[in-house]
Amino acid sequence: MAHAISAPAPTPVSGCRPSVWTGTTAILIYMALATVILHAIVGNRYGFHADELATLDDARHLAWGYPAYPPVTPFFGRIALMLFGTSLVGFRFFASLVHGATIVLAGLMARDFGGRRAAQILAAAASTPFAIGGGALMQYVSFDYFFWVLTAYLIVRLIKTGNPRWWLAVGASIGFGALSKYTMAFFAASIVAGVLATDVRRQLKSKWLWMGVAVAVLIFLPNLLWQAQHQFVSLDMLKHIHARDIENGKTAAFLHDQLANTFFPLVLAGLCFFLFTRQGRPFRIVAWMYLVTLTLFIVAKGRTYYMCPAYPMVWAGGAVWLEGWLAGMRERWRAWVVRGVVWAAISFGVILTIAYYLPIAPVNTRWWARASAMQETYLGEIGWPELVEEIARVRDTLSPEQRAHLGVLTGGYGPAGAVDLWGSRYGLPRAISGINSNWERGYGDPPPRTVIVQGLKWEVANRSFEGCRVAGHLWDRYGITTDEMKWNPEIYVCGPPREGWRAFWSHWRYFG
Repeated sequence: MAHAISAPAPTPVSGCRPSVWTGTTAILIYMALATVILHAIVGNRYGFHADELATLDDARHLAWGYPAYPPVTPFFGRIALMLFGTSLVGFRFFASLVHGATIVLAGLMARDFGGRRAAQILAAAASTPFAIGGGALMQYVSFDYFFWVLTAYLIVRLIKTGNPRWWLAVGASIGFGALSKYTMAFFAASIVAGVLATDVRRQLKSKWLWMGVAVAVLIFLPNLLWQAQHQFVSLDMLKHIHARDIENGKTAAFLHDQLANTFFPLVLAGLCFFLFTRQGRPFRIVAWMYLVTLTLFIVAKGRTYYMCPAYPMVWAGGAVWLEGWLAGMRERWRAWVVRGVVWAAISFGVILTIAYYLPIAPVNTRWWARASAMQETYLGEIGWPELVEEIARVRDTLSPEQRAHLGVLTGGYGPAGAVDLWGSRYGLPRAISGINSNWERGYGDPPPRTVIVQGLKWEVANRSFEGCRVAGHLWDRYGITTDEMKWNPEIYVCGPPREGWRAFWSHWRYFG
């Protein structure tokens, strides 16, 4: 059994008893709640993102797996639909909540490393920009981030307390993390490396470690069985997405972004704490967890954000190292200058994230243009209700016989999710599409004889369907050229597939 690590206790002040409302943990919770409230205030400024529309669609069809992601995110999407209906802020609530929780976990890790109030608050503050930016959308990235940070916290608790029963919680967190995003496998591999490379390897003799492994496998097993029943379709999906990201250059800046966007001096301080200080030595596994994960993503050519969940644990160590370093300074003014620089950098990161990663910039302003250039989400939140309205207008131009046997086929999951969300108010049928989960839902019975087609190039639509004609054009109320309008501006009315629905559908599956 491992030995518990004791942190130096603060000297009590006679006659003073800290209030639960003003204690350090309370401050961490207030910081987390502030981000959740901020998301609630500004979260409905634009609209659903295309990825959110896909998640919302899948939330209505719960399963143990989907081509694009494991089941946790649609599960929470379903709960959000039950609690809040189709409210945009409500749908995003759980994403903002779990990101807020990571702020608290970062501070608690600093506490277990031996940090006092200043270190705990600094660790939490360093985690705040990621919590603000990541919690802005309801996506699997949010739950993946949370379970990575939770797993790191539980391992720290395991070492801090010396209680091997914490392996059960570690296993559960890894299992649910794998049900959120498959990149949890990279973090799990780094934990294995850390166990083997540090004193934690003594735990290999503990039954609790192996019971934790069993817990992780059992939690993940339903998704594994689903994958087996669906020919491991997610592997095909991941291969396609990874090849696309490499081709588009989305993985090229991985190392640059780790240096530029992660308070890297604090990361170096954290690695120094774990690798070279007596106080941090018992937690050396954390350095291995970070470094091995970084190496694996470099080799695998991961995208920048894949690495984001590995930073709160390192920032926590860096905050403790910095606290100790500043306490040893003889010239107090130098310590205050360093504190000022650190907090200025973190404050700048928070302000920058709020300004450019929350939906607050007025549309069609310079601010909006600059924010849209920095990240890809804004344009994906514009124009979806108008798309459905235009499809309904095209439907209204059809004869009663055409309307009676009508289908709406979309090329992307964003348009499909938009039609399924707002189409009922116009009396439209559910969307059919060959992308991701939509392909498995088929084309309807009886199959449509007339098809409104959106999201395909004219050459593809005319080659695939009978009698196509241009019947509408996409638009949005802001006059912005969204990605959907840029690549697929026209809407067609067509007959059925030239080769028949069954043959057409057999090769129409694709991923995006």
